[in-house]
Amino acid sequence: MSTASPAAPSFAQALRFWLRLGFISFGGPAGQIAVMHRELVEQKRWISEQRFLHALNYCMLLPGPEAQQLATYIGWLLHRSWGGVVAGALFVLPSLFILIGLSWIYVAFGTLPLVAGLLYGIKPAVAAIVVQAVQRIGSRTLKTPTSAPWLWLIALGSFVALYCFKLAFPAIVLTAALLGWIGSRLAPTQFSAVAAHGGSKTAAAQPPAAVIDDHTPTPEHARFRPGRLLKVALVGAALWLLPMAALIAWQGWDSTLAQMAWFFTKAALLTFGGAYAVLPYVYQGAVEHFGWLSAAQMIDGLALGETTPGPLIMVVAFVGFLGGWSQQVLGPQALFFGAALAATVVTWFTFLPSFIFILAGGPLVESTHGKLHFTAPLRAITAAVVGVIASLALFFMAHIALKPAAAGPWLAQLDWPPILLMLAAALALLRYKRGVIPVILACGLAGVVLRLAA
Repeated sequence: MSTASPAAPSFAQALRFWLRLGFISFGGPAGQIAVMHRELVEQKRWISEQRFLHALNYCMLLPGPEAQQLATYIGWLLHRSWGGVVAGALFVLPSLFILIGLSWIYVAFGTLPLVAGLLYGIKPAVAAIVVQAVQRIGSRTLKTPTSAPWLWLIALGSFVALYCFKLAFPAIVLTAALLGWIGSRLAPTQFSAVAAHGGSKTAAAQPPAAVIDDHTPTPEHARFRPGRLLKVALVGAALWLLPMAALIAWQGWDSTLAQMAWFFTKAALLTFGGAYAVLPYVYQGAVEHFGWLSAAQMIDGLALGETTPGPLIMVVAFVGFLGGWSQQVLGPQALFFGAALAATVVTWFTFLPSFIFILAGGPLVESTHGKLHFTAPLRAITAAVVGVIASLALFFMAHIALKPAAAGPWLAQLDWPPILLMLAAALALLRYKRGVIPVILACGLAGVVLRLAA
């Protein structure tokens, strides 16, 4: 592979990529980050390994969907604010439209045997994608235990803390950051980019150059300026206040749409640790407090969210659609349009904070690139993320491998078809380097066939 820096992508080229990413971003945050890493770091070389991980670590600290925020960050770094807005929006919009369509089918026609079959096949593929993410990110972050034992201990500790003791994700991230800060003083070479890659690099070992390389100066638009920070904050506040004020003026504070806007704004600020961390809060509010949908419908919505591209937190669009439908927000004669409007309102107020965090905080993060006392905590967070993703992979594999409510000897409890699908997907991804979408489509089709045969 050539080591020469590739040509910088035009805005149109980036636009096409972000649109395509919006349709192939299956597999939850781990799978989505793995897809972006393969496309942007390894194939297109728009951003280097270190700059990619530096951005990812910042996104992991924020509330909200980290994969969508990472896309926003890289889009902003490449093409200024509009590049970030386009990248983040296209990460979400395909999923919104798909979920609106699937939600309408759900409420109009009831059962979804086709989706159940697809989910039966897609879940093993998702587990394999998560395993691939562990392998990709771990091999680049941890390297050998002898060269960076601190990072391996952090990864192992985060795995045990999450999988065995169910500690909160924010606590794991903060602990890792603290250990990174301490480690930068006690063992600085283990947290430097050179140590993480196993020693000094020769010219032959240098990775291919990227458009935004390890030592590329921060672009002019990405430099911190107090005036720009104030401008972003004011625009973000206006984009929240104006729609909220319009909803209140139109239907009142106690209306379904206004309450959805307020509730999901709070949910957006509580999504530390990804969608699974905030789903109990959404369930408590949407099901038990407001009664926008039932518990069974909430579970079905999660299944739909797992079968569609985009962040898993997009399940909130399903919640909004069913709430808008059941509450008839535009009257009984416009059930679909009212439900679609509710899903759009929910999506807007859920994702708006993510754009503000990236566009406001990105210049501050860029100013810390290459400074060990800032990057060491972020590198420790990356190591912790490897352990977190590994725990997620093990959870998925255990969930897939066992039949629900099975009894008897442990061999009789194993569900062999999804186990074999998971192994085949892992082999295709790791050994034969197949793309995520072909693997997902093949597994989904196999799941439909298996379900129909059963």
